[in-house]
Amino acid sequence: MNIAGILEEQARRYGDRPAIIEPGRGSARARSHITFSELDGAAAAMAADLARAGVRSGMRALVVYPMSIDLYTIVIALFRLRATAVFVDPSAGRAQLDRCVRRVAPAVFIGVPRAHLLRVVSSAMRAIPTACVIGRWLPATVTIGRASAGRAASEPCDAETPAIITFTSGSTGTPKAAVRTHGFLLAQHRALVESLRLAPGAVDLCTLPIFVLANLASGVTSVIPDADLRAPGAIDPVRLEAQIRSVRPSRVVASPALLERLAAHASAHRITLDAFERIYTGGAPVFPITLDAIARVAPGAAVTAVYGSTEAEPIAEIDRQDVEADDRAAMRRGAGLLVGRPVDAITLRILRDRWGQAAGPWTASELDAETLGAMEQGEIAVTGGHVLPGYLDGIGDEETKIHADGAVWHRTGDAGYLDARGRLWLLGRCAAKAVDGDGVLYPFAVECAAADVPGIRRTAFALHRQRRILAVEIEDHAADVRAELQARLAWARLAAVVIVPRVPVDRRHNAKVDHPALQVLLDRLIVEP
Repeated sequence: MNIAGILEEQARRYGDRPAIIEPGRGSARARSHITFSELDGAAAAMAADLARAGVRSGMRALVVYPMSIDLYTIVIALFRLRATAVFVDPSAGRAQLDRCVRRVAPAVFIGVPRAHLLRVVSSAMRAIPTACVIGRWLPATVTIGRASAGRAASEPCDAETPAIITFTSGSTGTPKAAVRTHGFLLAQHRALVESLRLAPGAVDLCTLPIFVLANLASGVTSVIPDADLRAPGAIDPVRLEAQIRSVRPSRVVASPALLERLAAHASAHRITLDAFERIYTGGAPVFPITLDAIARVAPGAAVTAVYGSTEAEPIAEIDRQDVEADDRAAMRRGAGLLVGRPVDAITLRILRDRWGQAAGPWTASELDAETLGAMEQGEIAVTGGHVLPGYLDGIGDEETKIHADGAVWHRTGDAGYLDARGRLWLLGRCAAKAVDGDGVLYPFAVECAAADVPGIRRTAFALHRQRRILAVEIEDHAADVRAELQARLAWARLAAVVIVPRVPVDRRHNAKVDHPALQVLLDRLIVEP
């Protein structure tokens, strides 16, 4: 059952085919790669090195590495040893970083040399017993990854053996520790193969780290972008476009913020991204205007928006060509964001919006009583093999899990509804809805309707001091934009349209509205009469 066994099988099938291509040093055209066979051998040798450093089955190892060949060598090596790879967000701030590290209590730290500087400022990281670095000497560390004799075989494990621990973004509260087991990764792989149409021989420009594992298990070559993925909305599009021209990947999976920046560059310089046959984007809301912008610079590609979350990826998807004229008109009238049909591997229901209240355990009939019908708005809940059934030690389960008739349902915290055709429409976070004298209004209803107004970069709807406010980040012509929005959004009964220098967004994807930060910004900008 060890997921490393699937990767070994791909090495036997596609030995000399490139598994991972990463940017080379000095030039966007220069690049290095590792074949499936070489990656399998490197991971086996790395596992032997880690075993000599004291890594044992059941241990947790904190890994601080950028997307690279070394990163996946380490991760697969840990899988082989039946150890768990732990990932935290170094940009989250020292206090939150320390909380996350203490939460999982790793026995080993594995990082690039500069990552070891975190041990100087983080007491939680200093408390980790063993520190490892690849290929060079650092004080108080164990050097791994040098030319090593020996290979470590994959240890057998069952479906419930933890493989990876990551943390949710914490944008709506304390980050939760999400545990992906070997069985979960296998189920997610199967869902992604179908959803992303993964096929051996494809070359995928992949910006989302977890998807590389699905590629490796599918015989797909993963190209690591020549970009700083810590800020996808601020990548250097010149470097990335040069890499695309050089490597010519047939597919890309990326956040909308990264693709928007790439598309804007390509459009401004009249560049056609003709290598792409398929483009997938998700991790944040993807409005039709974004799909259109991508399609204009990659006219030969099928452009697909994927909806999912840390706990369930994927949930639903829609191809741009399947967004009909009537759908676009409905979105402009406040219908929300169409994200398509739920994927076959998942079961989805719309429940009464009780966000903030615990739910269940329920019987099957009680679950049915809480389930809404077509066109009724509520909270999206999902269950399936690639849906996380709980968090580490159950912390966070009460808020987001429902036990019903032997199944565990994940409460996404997103509001939405199913239309008469079984397609899912998103309305935004349940916690961000406006409830006032005019009724209930969800953020995506407003933001999606406003998205294609000329001159707008981004909008964010909020109930601020019991007033409906639309914050707007614009390119130019503030008076014209404000007038157009007031006319188009009359149905939303906005109290004000506020021009802001920048709509605050999440750190991870640079595309989701950071609602707590938005409230702080509006406090500063709005002076009560």
